[in-house]
Amino acid sequence: MFSRKLWSVCSPARKCLKSFSFQWTRGISSGSTCLGSVSLKGRSCLTLKDFNSEEIKRLLWVSGDLKHLIKQKKQYLPLLQGKSIAMIFEKRSTRTRMSTETGMALLGGHPCFLTSQDIHLGVNESCTDTARVLSGLCDLVLARVYSHSTLEELHREASIPIINGLSDLYHPIQILADFLTLQEHYGSLSGLTVSWIGDGNNVLHSFMMAAAKLGVHLRVATPKGYEPDRSVVEEAKNLSKQHGTQLILTSDPMEAAHGSNVLVTDTWISMGQEEEKKKRLKDFEGYQITMKTGSVAEPDWTFLHCLPRKTEEVDDQVFYSTRSLVFNEAENRKWTIMGLMVSLLTDYSPQIPALKF
Repeated sequence: MFSRKLWSVCSPARKCLKSFSFQWTRGISSGSTCLGSVSLKGRSCLTLKDFNSEEIKRLLWVSGDLKHLIKQKKQYLPLLQGKSIAMIFEKRSTRTRMSTETGMALLGGHPCFLTSQDIHLGVNESCTDTARVLSGLCDLVLARVYSHSTLEELHREASIPIINGLSDLYHPIQILADFLTLQEHYGSLSGLTVSWIGDGNNVLHSFMMAAAKLGVHLRVATPKGYEPDRSVVEEAKNLSKQHGTQLILTSDPMEAAHGSNVLVTDTWISMGQEEEKKKRLKDFEGYQITMKTGSVAEPDWTFLHCLPRKTEEVDDQVFYSTRSLVFNEAENRKWTIMGLMVSLLTDYSPQIPALKF
């Protein structure tokens, strides 16, 4: 159906590209010169809606470069020595906290973790005052919040970059990790078909703001009443038209999975929605991803989930199979947040050739 199928039949080449070292050293993009001139220093990252195709590719390139040099080559790169990040967490987290703390430390910087007990944002001190105070005390703020408007206020009042660690509307740092994971596995992103089967939530919104910019087709299945935000849908349609990709919205999981390379889901019950659990479980009946779901996908299909996962969302047979990339995806949260922090704070130039997108 798409050009991706031409890639599927080239199994010898695909096996070669699954060699990590081969992929990073040989995956040269024809637009590498263009990517090399992209600078994100001083920017904030509230949503990938604000980043164009080349800027997202640049973030993935830097992330892949750091992973290759630090993990594979065992190099020490104190690129953020003397820098610090304030981490504001209104919501608990495993991956966001650990990836940011360990990533900043690995780069020679200092992370400061602030919970609602440490900093009652907007209650004990206004967002405006907090943003101005932190601007004089650290170099970067990552905020994991309930309302996206909180991030927007922090961004307006701060004189340092703000990173969205998750809000009710977007989760951009998760999507960077997802696309780095797929780039590593498939060798390139352009022409891939990703199928989202689940809630029309913040993670899906971030997929919709980035997929078309990377040449990725997107199929979305959500139960009626759980569709993604209308304004996000309209923006995604415009992006799909602009970049020549396909965007399908349906309420049929099997229709969404048909011909897909990647099946993706997320929790059906997010923090703050616990009282809706019984109703949500009923409304999402038939949305569990199983091998039956994968039977209508492409032969090379894989599975992603940003975690934590519940069995009603995906069964064990898929979740713990060789098709599942969830633990690679979780690890890449570290490398992509590192790539983002380095890009927003420095003029670092990657040492490996640009990735093949």
